[in-house]
Amino acid sequence: MSADQVEAPPFPQRRTCPYQPPDSYREIAERGPLNEVTLWNGRRVWLFTGYAESREILSDPRLSSDRSFDAYPTMAPHLGAEEARKLVLVGEDPPSHDLHRRLLNPEFGLKHARALRPRIESDINGLIDAIEKKGPPSDLVPDFAVPIPGLAMSALLGIPYEDHDFFQEATAGVMQARDEDQTNAAGKALFGYLDKLVTAQEKNPGDELLGRLARRVLDGEVGHEELVQLSMVLLIAGLETTSSMIPLSLVALFDHPDQLEALREGRVTIQSAVEELLRITAVTDFGGVRWVTEDIDIAGRRLKAGDGIVISSTMANRDAAVHDDPYTFDLARGSRQHLTFGFGIHQCLGQSLARTQLEVAFETLLRRLPQLRPAVPTTELRMRQSGTMQGLVTLPVTW
Repeated sequence: MSADQVEAPPFPQRRTCPYQPPDSYREIAERGPLNEVTLWNGRRVWLFTGYAESREILSDPRLSSDRSFDAYPTMAPHLGAEEARKLVLVGEDPPSHDLHRRLLNPEFGLKHARALRPRIESDINGLIDAIEKKGPPSDLVPDFAVPIPGLAMSALLGIPYEDHDFFQEATAGVMQARDEDQTNAAGKALFGYLDKLVTAQEKNPGDELLGRLARRVLDGEVGHEELVQLSMVLLIAGLETTSSMIPLSLVALFDHPDQLEALREGRVTIQSAVEELLRITAVTDFGGVRWVTEDIDIAGRRLKAGDGIVISSTMANRDAAVHDDPYTFDLARGSRQHLTFGFGIHQCLGQSLARTQLEVAFETLLRRLPQLRPAVPTTELRMRQSGTMQGLVTLPVTW
């Protein structure tokens, strides 16, 4: 291995365990909270692995999330596609970001998540009813994990759930395609679908989020295409992460039977358990991607204008300066000092809704199926992963 490869190792790297980072990430972090790594296309960028340093840089106004510039680090070949680069909200800076965030913030607070909770509980119980009716074994990815956020986002946005096969495949296509052509095709198909829904809402606004926002279009506060793009971002963000988080968390629980038993017996609260699951089972290894607009001095390094930066939420969540025994899976820890939802102006808009879904999902599943266990050895489950989002392909269980 050359000196350059040692100095700037490749990133990201494939996990050998779906809920733990590769050993090489730990080696990088041990060199300090900020190091250079090499992306798939040979570009060298700064990787942040320290918790405090990550929060500091994510709060710095001298960063940009604008994906239309070449300076923005592209984390995989397909993410260079036009449909992945032009996403609003997550891929824009103030002042347009601030306008869109203010438009959506009131719709995603804890109050709205609590209001949706009875619907989420009903939907999840319905999924378990179907699982019980079919009988064991069951694959919890298509039977449980994938439908949960689809049902929740349908209820929130006012999108017909009967279209879930299409919009779930399209959102996955945008984020997990093999190349730019597939990403662009999936993005255009999803945009066209949502364009028709938004147009219908503008003619006859409903009571769900799309209907409420359509009234803003009629009042001239937001444009039609803006609303379609915002709907697209909300749908992609709302589906992809939660549907991967549920099976990854269950594999971690199956792999730690003592922790699973503590949760089943009520010795650990579901709220505490969810926070540790969020900390330890990060869906993706990069929790923030930005580029530098002006020189920044941080952690003994100088970041120059045009440099790319990547935040490793996986490693920041395991910072020994923040957590004792940071690699130990401990549901009783219950700390919210993690960056799974990001930090700063781009902190995850839907985190209250995500927490609600996870809490209801795990509580209901373990209560309704108390003998739930994997139908294959956990060593095999650890290897069932694919793609940059690290989602499990299948999760066979019995009871």
